[in-house]
Amino acid sequence: MIEATSRFPGEAECRYQLLCPFPCRNQVVEMFDHAYQNYMDHAYPADELMPLTCRGRVRGLEPSRGDIDDALGKFSLTLIDTLDTLALLNKTAEFEAAVRRVLSDVRLDNDIVVSVFETNIRVLGGLLGGHSMALLLKEGGQHMLWYKDELLHMAKDLGLRLLPAFNTSSGLPYPRVNLRYGVRGPETRTGTETDTCTACAGTIILEFAALSRFTGNPVFENHARRALDFIWEKRQRNSNLVGTTINIHSGEWVRRDSGVGAGIDSYYEYLLKAYVLLGDDLFLQRFNTHYASIMKYISQPPLLLDVHIHKPLLPARTWMDSLLAFFPGLQVLKGDIRPAIETHEMLYQVTKKHNFLPEAFTTDFRVHWAQHPLRPEFAESTYFLYKATRDPYYLEVGRTVLENLNRFARVPCGFAAMKDVRTGSHEDRMDSFFLAEMFKYLFLLFADPEDLPFDVEGYIFTTEAHLLPLSLSTAFLPLLSSWCIYIYIYIYIYIFFFFFFFSPYEMELDDSNFDWSCPNTRLLFPDPAFPRSLREPIRTAVDRSCPRPVEPGLGRPPLRARDFMANNPEHLELLRRMGVSLIHLKDGRVQLVQHATQAVSAVAAEDGLRFMQEMMELSSQQQKEQLPPRAVQIVSQPFLGRVVLTAGPAQFGMDLSKSSTGVKPYSGCTELANAALLQGRIALLQRGQCMFAEKARHIQKAGALGGIVIDDNEGSSSDTAPLFQMAGDGRNTDDVTLPLLFLFHKEGNILLEALREYKEVEVLLSDKARDRGEGRGEESIINGGGGCRAVHSPADGLCDQANAVDSALNPPTLATVRVLPSGSAPSAQPGLMGTEEHHPVGQDEPGQQDVGSRDEPAADGDSSQSMDALLADWKEDLEAFQQMEKDEL
Repeated sequence: MIEATSRFPGEAECRYQLLCPFPCRNQVVEMFDHAYQNYMDHAYPADELMPLTCRGRVRGLEPSRGDIDDALGKFSLTLIDTLDTLALLNKTAEFEAAVRRVLSDVRLDNDIVVSVFETNIRVLGGLLGGHSMALLLKEGGQHMLWYKDELLHMAKDLGLRLLPAFNTSSGLPYPRVNLRYGVRGPETRTGTETDTCTACAGTIILEFAALSRFTGNPVFENHARRALDFIWEKRQRNSNLVGTTINIHSGEWVRRDSGVGAGIDSYYEYLLKAYVLLGDDLFLQRFNTHYASIMKYISQPPLLLDVHIHKPLLPARTWMDSLLAFFPGLQVLKGDIRPAIETHEMLYQVTKKHNFLPEAFTTDFRVHWAQHPLRPEFAESTYFLYKATRDPYYLEVGRTVLENLNRFARVPCGFAAMKDVRTGSHEDRMDSFFLAEMFKYLFLLFADPEDLPFDVEGYIFTTEAHLLPLSLSTAFLPLLSSWCIYIYIYIYIYIFFFFFFFSPYEMELDDSNFDWSCPNTRLLFPDPAFPRSLREPIRTAVDRSCPRPVEPGLGRPPLRARDFMANNPEHLELLRRMGVSLIHLKDGRVQLVQHATQAVSAVAAEDGLRFMQEMMELSSQQQKEQLPPRAVQIVSQPFLGRVVLTAGPAQFGMDLSKSSTGVKPYSGCTELANAALLQGRIALLQRGQCMFAEKARHIQKAGALGGIVIDDNEGSSSDTAPLFQMAGDGRNTDDVTLPLLFLFHKEGNILLEALREYKEVEVLLSDKARDRGEGRGEESIINGGGGCRAVHSPADGLCDQANAVDSALNPPTLATVRVLPSGSAPSAQPGLMGTEEHHPVGQDEPGQQDVGSRDEPAADGDSSQSMDALLADWKEDLEAFQQMEKDEL
């Protein structure tokens, strides 16, 4: 018998009635309410919600995240971005209240530097989408009757504030602008940039053209068209591809790698959608030219791999970023369904393996960058594929997305981005696009036509999923509608002629059939099982480990990157056979380049590709600690496992990756005078004054089950600092058998706030967050009471629940760690929890340096000089991730 217990309204029905989408639709609405209401309750009027600390993110008050913060302009970003989502989800009263808040509270003349790209797609697009919905509701005669284009006036004001960014000789916009002062040079921190990403400059036309046609002022559309014209002229003429980064003054390509992901993605999207919205054939012609090259060079079904624009047969990297997940949806709009199905299936298998799409993953589907900021692109493509095929398989995919969001990202104050999909740890971040896009596409996926307040066929979705009416195409061209009628008549005659004389099974279909119209999917796939036949070869590709064929004449395992030595003649010969060339640069560095066509066989070429992937991964790991991150998961009510903190590991003690269930006692202790009070608990420790191993020995002797060291450097965070790895004390640490983890100051405060607010807080120390609703985990979290049978075994790390004591960490005096109840003074406590942490060696005294034994991060492992030179060129891989975060695409 299946017990359909549910944590959230509608979840059980969604889980056990996959063929009926309506319960899933209700769950989408419930999840949206949870996210939106927490933003309004805890963050508004701030730009974004910080769901772990339950407060708003205000730029300048929180530690800087670098270029990511350029999306924040102190203009209530999340509220504006969510306006048309409220209308689509039939939340008319909330929409009207939100519009009134925007009009009364939001200011656009702030002295703050913002991203032109982000402000355009999120704020300008949000205002225009809200204006479109307000007009629609007003025409209905029941709501928004007071509305007099106030959102449009705000949109025009914002458009004028963005226009100074386009004052360049090329017409490409500066990447940033000051909302109050425009572009005035260094004094306003603008006008000094020379480069921008292709998508940043090429994702303007929909919003600017809509603003021009709503207001009757052509200046906005003209500037957007000029930028697109310039990018088109600068395309590589042989490959017809564009690079990722361009100089806004000279038009030279700064980064010449080309793909459909970060840095380029929405440029292609806006070319096709500009044709749909504006009816200008020029945009479609350009898109078709680019698309043919994408399918020729970049598309390697089901993969989409970057190439060099001047040498498009040469791969630029061997991993994919998550932003390319939008591309199957764009292919649906183009009418090219087959590769859309294949790529989407690959993305789905990666999602099932890691619960979310990692920010980047390798061609063999391993994690490359482990973050996942709740991006909506995969849900977007799922919706469009379901719309095109009506295959219920995509409802199952959408249900998986819903389940994973609820099980792994939902926290008491909203939904938290994933810091690491491998551990399940969270980041204190909920971007505005999560409300603007994710719930919009999921609702449309599960909703029936009568559930929608209007016909979405009359609108185009921007890259931020804002709704712009297709009626804008006739704003300047009143005869266009009559012209379109003749075009449609011609298309219908054309289709009738072909299908009268030719059977659909006999027709040979290729891209040229769909250059000017989208295909009828019932004719493309007359057999309902045909889409499944496209997915089947890909379905098991992610988890399947194919046996490697033996290369004829070689008879040995392939060379691994970790074993490679540049001065080994045998290794150099193996590289040659794999098509890998070793190039000595003038500056002393060594560069590896693979030409698959020069390999002695297809198997050798595959080995060479794998070798290059491993070498790039080694480069990334060179900047990181040797051990992977660990997780501190708060599993007691009301968190129920939904708050996961990234923790640094120790080089000693219990190996949590070898524990089947982790350590799960109550974490919370009072100041005590004897060790008995510490037994069966996790000790909270303040960093400093002695060595980590010494702390571990002290609490282990007192009977603790584990320890958490909290950094005393205010403002430190796993968001901005590299993973911290606690070193031993220079002597044998085999006697330490309990787990010890390290939390930065920000993550530690999240745990401490939970301790202050709730009397019982239970945490799980493990290598990876446990499933929030799997097995007996959640039931024991909900029903478990006090009374502990504290069993601790170094072999398996198991322990039952222990009694909890409400506690908070008080900074120690004279190297003393004290854990005090919330609101209590130190003098009110009967004793000391833990031990005095004094040690004559390794204290933080001026000029003292005791490497390897102090309370400091461990040094990276030694590497040979030749390996340093060999890997130097792969720093571009890390820079690519920084560029992706910088563009925030």
